[in-house]
Order: sequence, then structure tokens, then C-alpha cells
Amino acid sequence: MGVNVPALRSHNAALVLDLLRTAGETGISRLELAERTGLTPQAVSKITARLRAEGLATEAGHRASTGGKPRTVLRMVPSAAYAVGVHLDRDELTALLTDLAGAVVALRRRPVDLGAGAGPVLDAVTEEVRALLADPPGSVLGVGLAMPGPLDHRAGVPGRVTGFPEWAGHPVRDELAARLGLPVVLDKDTNAAALGLALRPTAPGSFAYVHLGTGLGAGLVLGGAPLRGDRTGAGELGHQTVQLDGPPCGCGGRGCLEVLCLAAVARGELPEAARILGTGAANLVRLLDIDQVLLGGRVVLAAPSVFAEGVRGVLAGLGLSAPVGLATGRDAVAEGAAWLTLAPVFGKQAEL
Repeated sequence: MGVNVPALRSHNAALVLDLLRTAGETGISRLELAERTGLTPQAVSKITARLRAEGLATEAGHRASTGGKPRTVLRMVPSAAYAVGVHLDRDELTALLTDLAGAVVALRRRPVDLGAGAGPVLDAVTEEVRALLADPPGSVLGVGLAMPGPLDHRAGVPGRVTGFPEWAGHPVRDELAARLGLPVVLDKDTNAAALGLALRPTAPGSFAYVHLGTGLGAGLVLGGAPLRGDRTGAGELGHQTVQLDGPPCGCGGRGCLEVLCLAAVARGELPEAARILGTGAANLVRLLDIDQVLLGGRVVLAAPSVFAEGVRGVLAGLGLSAPVGLATGRDAVAEGAAWLTLAPVFGKQAEL
């Protein structure tokens, strides 16, 4: 079999660019890049020269060497490109612009009603994205849109969104791309947040991002990549049955974790909601043997200590040692949505 040289060269460039990204402002030398990628110093020199010519990398000073002349340090140029991330929740729309490193440079937020239907809601998304891009600071790679599931991330089409079946089958990705004239990626809100968290330099290799807001779901990361499943059905934590013949849920089932947890929140019984959430988190730990549970979503962030301590208590009571942390950013989903567009630039697989 022959080697696809252009693709291989692109892959190697992505590896180098990702190491520049994770090195941050400190930068990294060509020798270190060669050691970490396994590429020859000559290959690294050619790649970094091309990245510099394209404005993606620049010199960041010199570092003392153990022998010979000081090493030139390179760093990524975050302002070389930008991406848009959109979180379309059931009652709120958040749109933000990030640079190539994922740092937020502009943000817009407005109320929406997902029940108004795809036409009016996509009108709102289009308006907010266009407002962000009215005076873009540089090249825009595309738009990542994250919304409640179920949906098909490959086809870019929602399924019967719980409580909003009128969205089923609407070509959201393709319609929004046509409106904006930019590439668009569609994914579930929890998957987007998990992707953004997974690409942080300190992220564990496997974790569950458990999101409690207007709904309940999870984003799963195994081996450093999101686990979506062939039908984007992985991580539907809120719709696992935990009470046979329990109260009906909008998904058509009964006794789902989501309906029980949100009912406890509505009653103001947050410790009970945390206990229910902990039951779901424990199921994930037992099933997948993950390294960590990260909690997020507006309900969790309104009472972070209650939920973190409650979930920890359930896991500890079951003898499960997975640590429980908080994804403290309010806009973790929107930021993760931007990474749906950014991740391929760094050779990261946006799907598993």
C-alpha cells in the first residue's frame, strides 16, 4: 500500500500544532517537538517553518540549553483563527467567539423557547452569530452548535428532543450552514462540553461530565475521546430507569433519573436531588470504570457544594473511589461547541 504523503504531512503538522497549543505562552523548542512526536528534527523544522509562514506559530524567545547555543522557543498564535460555539438550551441561547486556543473573546446571550419550533429558533441563532461576526478579528473556521438530544451528530439532525418532538428530522446543521455561509457541526450539549473538557492539558483519560440544567445528561470520554455511539445515543444518563413504574417522563418512559431529579429540584430538596444524581453517577462509574466524575449545568452551579458533596457521599457509600469535581464554567457547553470546530485542527478526533 502506498503512503498518502499530503495527509501524513497534515497529520504531523496537527501533532506539532497541538503540542504548541498545550505548551501555551511558555512555548516549546523544536528539539522537544521532535522528542515528543517522534519526528526527525528536519521534519519538525519544515513543519514549524510552514506553521510560521501561515501565521499559526511564532518565536517566543530562547531557552538555555545543556550544551551549545540556546534553543529557540516557539508558541502558537491564538489570534490566527477563531471559532463560534453556540449552546441552544430549552430556554436560553448562548453564542460565543473563541480564538484558536479556545479562549472566549466575545459572548452573547438571550432567552429562547425551543418549543417555538426550528424556524424562529434558528432565526435567533443566525442573528446572534451574525452579530458576533459583524467585525471578526480574524479568520473564522466554523460554527459548533450544541443542543439537547437525542440527535444524530453525523447527519446533523435532531431526533425527538425530550419535550420538543417538533424538532425531529429538521436539517439543523445544513440549514444553519446555508444561512451563515460557514461550516457547521451539530452535537449534543453534553458531548460538546465533554469534548472541551477533554482537550484541557490536565484532563483525565476517562471521565463523565454529568450535566444538570433544564435536563439531565452525561458526556462520556474514554481514552481521551468522546464516546457518542453510532446513533449519538451514548450518555443518555437522564433516561435510565431507576424506579420501576415511577412517574412518567417526557421521553416516554417511567421512573427516569431525569424526572426524579428535576422533581426534587422543583420541590427545593437539593440534597435529595444530589443523592439521585449520585445514583446515576455511581452507575456510570461501575459500568465504565472511569477516572473522574465532573458535575456541571446551571442547577449544579447554583449549589455546587450541595451537589458535589451529595454525589461524593453516594459514591463513597458504595465503595467507589472515583473523585468528583466541578466543571465550574457557566458556559462549558458553548465553549465545548466551539471545540467541535477547533478540535480537528489539532488532529483530535471529535468522535469515537
